Amino acid sequence: MDGSKWCDANYVPLTPLSFLESTALVYGGRTAIVCGDRQFSWRETRERCLAGASALAHLGVGRRDVVSHRSLTSCCPFLILLLSFPSAAPCAACQVAVIASNTPAMYELHFSVPMTSGVLCTLNTRHDAAMVSVLLKHSDAKVFLVETQFLAVAHDALRLLADASANLPLVITISDMDGGGMDYEALLRSAPRGFEIRWPADERDPISLNYTSGTTSRPKGVIYSHRGAFLNTLATLLINDVVTMPVYLWTVPMFHCNGWCMVWGTAAKGGTSICIGSVSPKVIFEKIVRHGVTNMGGAPTVLNMIVNAPASERKPLPRRVRISTGGAPPPPQVLAKMDELGFEVVHGYGLTETYGAATVCAWKPEWDALPPAERARIKALQGVPHNMLHEIAIKDPVTMETLPSDGRAVGEVMLRGNTVMSGYFKDAAATEEAMRGGWLRTGDLGVRHPDGYLQLKDRSKDIIISGGENISSIEVESVLFGHPAVLDAAVVARPDDHWGETPCAFVTLKDGARATAEDIIEFCRARLPRFMAPRTVVFSDLPKTSTGKTQKYLLREKARGMGSLRKPDRSRL
Repeated sequence: MDGSKWCDANYVPLTPLSFLESTALVYGGRTAIVCGDRQFSWRETRERCLAGASALAHLGVGRRDVVSHRSLTSCCPFLILLLSFPSAAPCAACQVAVIASNTPAMYELHFSVPMTSGVLCTLNTRHDAAMVSVLLKHSDAKVFLVETQFLAVAHDALRLLADASANLPLVITISDMDGGGMDYEALLRSAPRGFEIRWPADERDPISLNYTSGTTSRPKGVIYSHRGAFLNTLATLLINDVVTMPVYLWTVPMFHCNGWCMVWGTAAKGGTSICIGSVSPKVIFEKIVRHGVTNMGGAPTVLNMIVNAPASERKPLPRRVRISTGGAPPPPQVLAKMDELGFEVVHGYGLTETYGAATVCAWKPEWDALPPAERARIKALQGVPHNMLHEIAIKDPVTMETLPSDGRAVGEVMLRGNTVMSGYFKDAAATEEAMRGGWLRTGDLGVRHPDGYLQLKDRSKDIIISGGENISSIEVESVLFGHPAVLDAAVVARPDDHWGETPCAFVTLKDGARATAEDIIEFCRARLPRFMAPRTVVFSDLPKTSTGKTQKYLLREKARGMGSLRKPDRSRL
């Protein structure tokens, strides 16, 4: 039987925009967003998204539309000043850039921009003006929404663009108070009503552009499709067991992988988003108790912050709170403490190139009977592919041979499936290299255990090769976190004239704690093979990205600058 005509007639492109439509219908009167004293229902949120889409479309945002200089000159005063500089012809791209914290506007733009067929480009709020100008130029953004606290950075970034005679975007400010002129709230009020959503013609059309964190190199623009966003949103809900009408505390920046797809996920489940300005243990505990938070997310840095919070800032949790984490392997000691405090940690692994989480350490009931330390060790594994990812493998990056799942064979983690990026924007060479062999090459090294669970060993560039032996910085860091005085730690290679490289530990101590370099080294030597223990310990704060990742490339530069230790350690010969 030929069903092709029937299939064609019933094909509707997958898109997370559909989540907002169904939730506004079913849960219209329920609270969608809480931010300080402001809150909006799902019905109001949908109306605001439609108004935002209408306003953006009226300004020229849409598929292959162009914003004219006439439109540009109606923006805020400092951009009018910049327009006196020479500028090239306006671009024809449909990207809308935004730099903002977790606010109602940031949430709404995840729907209003793609409603116009535009592409949302969320920028890291910790970027400086130079990087913002680079990304604005690279993304071809024609509209730039800026929260008022970031106006100084935006001003300097736009001046750099003007000095380079580059295209200048239309600027719209985002403020807590209703403003005049080109202000987001004013645009919503004045937008023509009756906007018809421009649904994607093809589910593979782009929905967002997310730049990598740039921990090792200049950020690359990762293209997300409507299909990938839809599927990874569902996967995120499934792996975190998100119930209907969850209360989600926003500690993950919405600019990071679109909030690990939970911007769309909270809409899919009729949830309530609790937006906070600053992430601190005191605020986290207060919001959980006040709003009855059920779910949240955070990098291991956030978990570390919670477990080391002073007793005065902690509050008994009214219920267990499920918190998703990823980005770096969390130390087992931190996971064990989170469990004691009443948090149920769901550990996963992913990249910007995989829309956020790609795997989950799926928990088995029989593990509940294990000792706490063993449970924490298992939970620190990266786990198995989530429901929407087709396949994961540990491969030899040269031969592409799949290595045995024996927990010992170290190879590169590679992924493929429907939730892998469409590619890098304007970088065909980087896309081809990342997908060489038909798999996404993550650059991470790991093993697969006989039960199929993945365990990361290191980034390929972070492996320390000392005297011909491979040392996993992750394993050494895990031991360091077990020291009672250590708050944070990272291990990189330091040059050594004799061994080639030796481990160098950068350590942050807990407030009021004391420890010497010798204390730290002896602690590690008692728990690791001697050659794996750090030979150098540096006490300092660790440089972080806004998503909580330690910027190891900066630490490697510091370690290289130290040069070789004067006296080679031959005690392990």
